Amino acid sequence: MIPENVLHTPISYLRGVGAQRAELLKTELGIYEYQDILNLFPNRYIDRTKFYKINELQNNNAEVQIIGKVVHLRTVESANQKGTRLVATFTDETGTIDLVWFKGVKWIRDTLKINEPYVIFGKLNFFANTFSMPHPEMDLLADFNKVGHSSIQPVYPSTEKLAKRGITNRVMRQLVHTVFEQVGNTFVENLPEKILTSLNLISKQEAVRSIHFPPNQELLTKATIRLKFEELFYIQVQLVRKNLLQKQKFLGQPFKKVGDTFMNFYNHHLPFPLTNAQKRVLKEIRADVGSNAQMNRLLQGDVGSGKTIVALMTMLLAVDNQCQACLMAPTEILANQHYQTISKLLEGTNVTVALLTGSSKTKERRILDEQLQSGELSILIGTHALLEDKVQFHNLGLAIIDEQHRFGVEQRAKLWRKNTIPPHILVMTATPIPRTLAMSVYGDLDVSIIDELPPGRKPIKTIHQYENYRAEVYEFIKKEIDKGRQAYVVYPLIEESEALDFKNLTEGYEYITASFPLPKYKVSMVHGKLKPAEKDAEMERFLRNETQIMVATTVIEVGVNVPNASVMVIESAERFGLSQLHQLRGRVGRGSEQSYCILLTGNKMGNDTRTRMETMVRTNDGFEIAEVDLKLRGPGDLMGTQQSGVLALKIADIVKDQDILKAARFQAIDLLKADPHLEQPQNKCVAHTLIQLQRYKNLWTYIS
Repeated sequence: MIPENVLHTPISYLRGVGAQRAELLKTELGIYEYQDILNLFPNRYIDRTKFYKINELQNNNAEVQIIGKVVHLRTVESANQKGTRLVATFTDETGTIDLVWFKGVKWIRDTLKINEPYVIFGKLNFFANTFSMPHPEMDLLADFNKVGHSSIQPVYPSTEKLAKRGITNRVMRQLVHTVFEQVGNTFVENLPEKILTSLNLISKQEAVRSIHFPPNQELLTKATIRLKFEELFYIQVQLVRKNLLQKQKFLGQPFKKVGDTFMNFYNHHLPFPLTNAQKRVLKEIRADVGSNAQMNRLLQGDVGSGKTIVALMTMLLAVDNQCQACLMAPTEILANQHYQTISKLLEGTNVTVALLTGSSKTKERRILDEQLQSGELSILIGTHALLEDKVQFHNLGLAIIDEQHRFGVEQRAKLWRKNTIPPHILVMTATPIPRTLAMSVYGDLDVSIIDELPPGRKPIKTIHQYENYRAEVYEFIKKEIDKGRQAYVVYPLIEESEALDFKNLTEGYEYITASFPLPKYKVSMVHGKLKPAEKDAEMERFLRNETQIMVATTVIEVGVNVPNASVMVIESAERFGLSQLHQLRGRVGRGSEQSYCILLTGNKMGNDTRTRMETMVRTNDGFEIAEVDLKLRGPGDLMGTQQSGVLALKIADIVKDQDILKAARFQAIDLLKADPHLEQPQNKCVAHTLIQLQRYKNLWTYIS
């Protein structure tokens, strides 16, 4: 067993480092201790299993290695008189090549051994019909096969500053080798024997050594799989364990009864039959709220899949069990939309529902507070205003959070504290999350997916057009308006310049009003600079079909439900991400008529832009789109900064390593179901590692 204090030795004590290099390694690579060196995994490898003869060299700028001897050294004055270069004549039995150094000339000249066998490695240059190799890596043949000079050599992450200060890849390899010399070869195994055997994983010791100094490609692959699995496994153990312990620790109010309120709505007020997906999700939710544990469930559903109905029916379960329910949305527009939709659905029932936003008047607030505290009010819908301390419930049994990624952890926790017994939590998102991200970022939540659209909805037809076809697009809009339909025209937000955004939007508005003149056509404009009341007024005009065209920025991305709107035109579509394009498209297709989404772009498009446009045209499936988006943008960009800590992986990649992630989650669930408190002898290594993770706040700060 390696003493932990050795791994926690400051890097400045390592042979070959010293104070100045230690400071550089800290600032540039985050290396503070011995263990950090071992956790700096190579980002690629150079295969040095092949040796070339000089007469086999090709003029292709490749990296090659050759065995030969230095037979002559000469110093050459530079033409510009700014120094000298060292040139060595290097030969094997087939020919000759020049080795060239522009820096460190004196030191290299003093250390090179004439007529001794060397292995040289570097990138070829070809000039004046002669091969040369500038600043080659050189090892005496006798030293080449020693530990640390594997034929498959690691290339470590680096920076320009490190390279300038002489901390080359060769130096990094030597530092790793020195750490191994000091800590020895004994690494404590931190995976149970059962997992190692069932997945055919190599030992921790073999994996750590082989990731840095792989003797062959096969062992490098095994080491990579082992360490990726370990990283993902411990993330999953923490998430799954949190879920299991939460269910044991936090008791929810059990909704045992499916009463008259729920059944009356189901039998007499449901606007359309539930899809099989909605029925399945409701069954999952009922199982959660019917138990004694607090529900913590993520509800994913594509735009228009019917999440609101599921949310409402869950709230009615709460009402049937003498509890109150609340629904929190990120914007007033969306909160208003939910309030109007739910109020309409509940017409003719005895369920009371109210709206609370920042715009609610003092007199309304007073009445609402009284009804809330007395229990007279059953359902409260609102924005962040719900979190205020003065908002007190009589008995809050269920809290639903819509577009939950817009709320922080602390904001969600405030809802917990609204009742002595924490309410059941249902978080919803209309932005489909790839399965791998859901397992990683929301792995402590149970996940339900509505993957089916209600019957009668026609798939939206998506067309990609270049900007020079704008006249034809406008003619198409006019034909749709002649049929009584409406259209959106959306302009992008360039976050760097609000003024430029507004200029683009107003110029677009002027162009649209000129192309669609009064009195036949009426145009609304909505943007972020409008006051909430002005924005709502414009939205209302469009909703009542008093205006036929809505010119807007992405403020209409979420929350606007106008079934009569059949055309969505997205200007400069190349500036939008896939997820946002899909969200905007979801504003149409809400009625029974055929709807269209037209993506207008410039003629010049990069590969990523072309992929985004082709994906949008090909499919309406939000989950497929989310997977493409993940591959294009990576997990960090996709999830934003709030969840970036979960995704700051050292060696695994949740896009490329989906199979390993699934295996890690399966093994974590299997282990914790059998031994939730990690008390069995075979799982002591897992318990010990988790303690270290909590101590150092990071999976890879504990390697032994």
